[in-house]
Amino acid sequence: MGDNDILIEIKYSGVCHSDIHTIRGHWGKQIYPQVVGHEIAGIVTAVGKNVTKFRVGDKAGVGCMVDSCMHCDSCKNGEEHHCETPGGRVLTYGAPDKTSPTGITQGGYSNNLVVTEHFAIKIPENIDLKYAAPLLCAGITTYSPLMKANLKRGDKVGVAGIGGLGHIAIKLAIAKGAEVYAFTTSPSKVNDIKAFGAKEVIVVNKIEDLQPWYGKLDYMISTIPYAYDLANYISCVRPYGYFTQVGQPINGALELNNSLMMNNRVNFNSSTIGGIPETQEVMDYCALNKIYPQIEIISANQLNEAWDKVVNKEARYRYVIDGASF
Repeated sequence: MGDNDILIEIKYSGVCHSDIHTIRGHWGKQIYPQVVGHEIAGIVTAVGKNVTKFRVGDKAGVGCMVDSCMHCDSCKNGEEHHCETPGGRVLTYGAPDKTSPTGITQGGYSNNLVVTEHFAIKIPENIDLKYAAPLLCAGITTYSPLMKANLKRGDKVGVAGIGGLGHIAIKLAIAKGAEVYAFTTSPSKVNDIKAFGAKEVIVVNKIEDLQPWYGKLDYMISTIPYAYDLANYISCVRPYGYFTQVGQPINGALELNNSLMMNNRVNFNSSTIGGIPETQEVMDYCALNKIYPQIEIISANQLNEAWDKVVNKEARYRYVIDGASF
């Protein structure tokens, strides 16, 4: 452990669809052994001599990255996830790491983690660690683009894909005063989604179910993690509105019907996580406003079953692993 590092005893680790994509090779060949997990919440058990942000006994979390160059303009402006130095951004797992016996960083499905204090998030006392964990990926991944959309009270916001990320997106958008319209392919989720506060739930059985919604929304965020009919969802946004894709499909492949897109003038962008200041911001915001993910605690020996349930859209809505079970 270095002078600027802290040691975290991991109490809870959220299960992200990215973990499944990684281990199953959906994003390319992987180096094994590989420990995934980037929604990490626990207690600080040791600190390096230069550490000022944390003390032993503090609650701390780690999200999707553990280092960056800290010298480029993006890093200096709190957008470490956009680090401009080649190889500068270091992901929590699977990134080249000369200090690791395996040659790569290893993630949060484990007992302990050492991280530079800058990349650890302070978890407020008034939020339970089990609820804090999913905010470190699912929370920031949806919060960042929602905040950059500059939503106004009463704006019509669509959320496509109501899983671990999508259900948090609903809660965050509603907290900011938006009217939320949720798009799902799972009829069994309708009552849950209404309970989250969505104004309307659209069950998409076939692509034609989207047509009545063409041009009706001010903004839409999609968390769908597989290839899908992107253009028809984008067409639900009004001309000059915005659509953000945060779900990462297999091999990043998304098909876009440009003949449909040429008619709607919607601004399309994609997004991934956020910087350390913004991650701290969403943690503090959710703690203050009691915005909690809906979770199910599992033990490590239930992990394979949980992964299958995530893929089969059966999760309700974020699995969180009890660190004591490792």
